[in-house]
Formats: sequence, C-alpha cells, structure tokens
Amino acid sequence: MAVINHDTREVSFKLVYCGTPMGGKTTNLSYIHSQIGADQRGDLVALATANDRTLFFDFLPVHTMVINGYQTKFMLYTVPGQVCYNATRQMVLRGTDGIVFVADSQLDRMEENVIAWRGMVRNLEDNGTPFDSLPAVLQLNKRDLPDPAPVPYMEYLLNSGPRRLPVFEAAAGNGYNVFATLNALAQEVLQRFHHGSHLATSSTAPQPAPA
Repeated sequence: MAVINHDTREVSFKLVYCGTPMGGKTTNLSYIHSQIGADQRGDLVALATANDRTLFFDFLPVHTMVINGYQTKFMLYTVPGQVCYNATRQMVLRGTDGIVFVADSQLDRMEENVIAWRGMVRNLEDNGTPFDSLPAVLQLNKRDLPDPAPVPYMEYLLNSGPRRLPVFEAAAGNGYNVFATLNALAQEVLQRFHHGSHLATSSTAPQPAPA
C-alpha cells in the first residue's frame, strides 16, 4: 500500500521480489543497487537467516513520474525462499504494491518454482491481498546458464492462468533485463496509483532507474 508523506512530499511504493532460494532475487537487488547513484538510494540492508537473506533498500529515481508535485520513492525487498521462513515471507509481503516473481530457469528447479509460487499466493491471501489484485511481473532468470528450461514450459507452469503476466527472460548475474523487469512493474504500480489517487492529477512516463 502506497505511503504518502505530506511533509517531505513523497509517495513511497513497496516492491517485493519473490521466488525460489538461490533463484536470483538477491542478485537482482544487488545489481540494481550498484547501478543507482549513491545520492539517489539508501543503504542495502540484509537481515540474515541461516540459509537465506531478506534484503531491502529504497531509492528516488532520477527520471520518474511526478504526482502533482510529489516525488516517488521505491522500496525494494526480497523475501527468503526457504519454506521454513514462511512467517518472514508473509511479513515482508504485507503492504506490498507490486511483485516480481523470480523463477530459476534450471530444469531441476521447476518443482521449487511452483512451490514458491503457490507459497507466495497463499501468503498474500493470508495477508488479505489477493495476488490477482496486485501489479506483478514474471522474470525467468538464469537464461545464460546451459540448457535452461524452455520458456513455453515455464509459462505453462507459472503463467497459464486467466491472468497472464508480463514475462522477462533475464540473467541477473550480468544485469540482463534486470532494469527492464523493474521498470515494467514500476510503470504498472504508478499507473494504478495515478488512476486511483486524488494526488495523481499529472504525470509523465515513469523510468524508475537507468538501464
């Protein structure tokens, strides 16, 4: 849920990266953080668990939508993928404005992708925020590794329902389509806010961060 600060004239949006353990969520955030100027972003903070991490930081994009004089700020989070951290995932997902689901393209990770997807949907429902009500994109990560799973097969597993998400093939390790994924989600989040908020009376096309 967007947070409006009238004192600083900022509107903050929470974007959460979900997916399997070691699927590339952390790599996405680390790459984005490394490419944004220090004066435009906060520190990359890690809350460590035994086998996974929750990362977060916020940033003010250089080129973005201006909402009736209010700047936009994005807060980016990852959630731990391990099943045993279900309570942490549900907590991080609370109040999210948009979702990136990072799927691991390695063939032996397909079952884990599906488990992570179902867990994400269940966590959102438990929070009272149905997945279908949120802006979301699907990133098929690790396409640079040998013999990745075919895209149609991954879409059949994760994106064959009535709602079809935007899909990005990516290689977060070298930054390929990392910002394209983020930009697509940010645009949808801002457009929804623009149409639903009394603040949003004027805007320009959003560009959350340089590619």
